[in-house]
Amino acid sequence: MGNAESNTYRNYLSRFIPEEQADIDGVFDTLSGSSGTAGEKNGKAMKKTVTLTALQAYMQEPLPEQMTMRLYDGMKSVDLTGKSSAPREQIAKEQFVVFMSNLLKGNADEKIAIIMSMISKTEGPVKGKQIQEFTEQLITSLVHVLNYRKELKGWNLENTRDYASGVKALASQLLSELKLADGKKPVGHELLEATFDQSIIEDWVYRVPQISTFLSVVIRQGFQVLHSVSDQANDIVNLVPGCKGFKGRGLTSLLDIPSIIYLNSHLPAELQHKWQLIFSSRVHGESFSQLCAHIVNKGSCIMILKDSDGFIFGGFASQSWEVKPQFQGDNKCFLFSVFPSLAVYTCTGYNDHYMYLNHGKQTMPNGLGMGGQHDYFGLWIDSDYGKGHSKAKPRCTTYNSPQLSAKEHFTLDAMEVWAVGDIPESAVVKSKSILDVDPEAQVLLEMIGRSRQSEGLREPVEDDDN
Repeated sequence: MGNAESNTYRNYLSRFIPEEQADIDGVFDTLSGSSGTAGEKNGKAMKKTVTLTALQAYMQEPLPEQMTMRLYDGMKSVDLTGKSSAPREQIAKEQFVVFMSNLLKGNADEKIAIIMSMISKTEGPVKGKQIQEFTEQLITSLVHVLNYRKELKGWNLENTRDYASGVKALASQLLSELKLADGKKPVGHELLEATFDQSIIEDWVYRVPQISTFLSVVIRQGFQVLHSVSDQANDIVNLVPGCKGFKGRGLTSLLDIPSIIYLNSHLPAELQHKWQLIFSSRVHGESFSQLCAHIVNKGSCIMILKDSDGFIFGGFASQSWEVKPQFQGDNKCFLFSVFPSLAVYTCTGYNDHYMYLNHGKQTMPNGLGMGGQHDYFGLWIDSDYGKGHSKAKPRCTTYNSPQLSAKEHFTLDAMEVWAVGDIPESAVVKSKSILDVDPEAQVLLEMIGRSRQSEGLREPVEDDDN
């Protein structure tokens, strides 16, 4: 290796601290069939290389084969000297280190060249369909490797929706940020057939940080590198929130792993570490009173609904729900759609109608609402549980969201509410529901023949620790 190449290689290697260099060296030695000591021939160290076969064997379980092929193409594209530094179908250590350095430590310019080679083996512009295939395979690989490495933090592929539809929905959402040279955003068939050059894809990667983050996690978890150095693994810390209150319920969440990752990324950073199930219509019953009892004063919450037509949507409440006939919340609230499309709709600033929860009043609407105005909410659940509406013609004034449900007036099929972040201490004191602190309320329920439905349901939700 020439001196110029040696200096360039050392510059890339110097980005890694000693512990990280040891990780990189160890993986390369394993891939190249070496125990860590180079063999010698005529007094010179033999150059070690990695073949596609060796990479496939190493990645057979952690990653899908298509992503292994793309990683190999990315490594093979690294050219430090203007000429190949290894046999054409093999990867030299210099290529391996530069690949790792650029994608894990590099700037956007360094990342984009390798990402382009992972999208297409040939140089030059690429089709939207090629970008779509890469993006879907990247998200699939992310879920696959997190599941394989047991990094889903209490979630699993059995208690969430099938993630195949979530992969397509998240890929579609990320691809919606692709712009043509004239600034237009193509959609549908136009997107798949459109041609994008490197500058456009570079702009896309700049504006859609999930691509770099997902690829970094796939590499770190796939190769098991850098993960042992805590301060270098921040991109995975809150990628998936911890899941509490779900274990042993025998439930399947209305969400899939890609949608959980996407929604969590839109929460305030201090709330991204944990989700705790506090209400499920399939556990606590189809009752508006039960809904109120389980969500009031529980801090920030994510609410997910499924209508009778299969549409899945909901809202993030940034502050604790309170039962009162006034609007509440702040501009951190948002509405979202999960199926058939994945999207988040944030506040417009047009009004402050972020959250509304009222019950038992004759002069004001009774129910739970987010956005819009009375009788025209972006999302509304009536106190006559099971009925709701999403009125947005053409858009909700508060969140700029479209109609979220299949029909303007919908029938609720299922609902779950997750407290996000840490539940306020005042809400987790044992046995402190409204019935515990107000015996008269319990007596009144018994007098009208209503049972205490929450009995035996509250403690498992709060005590369960995955």
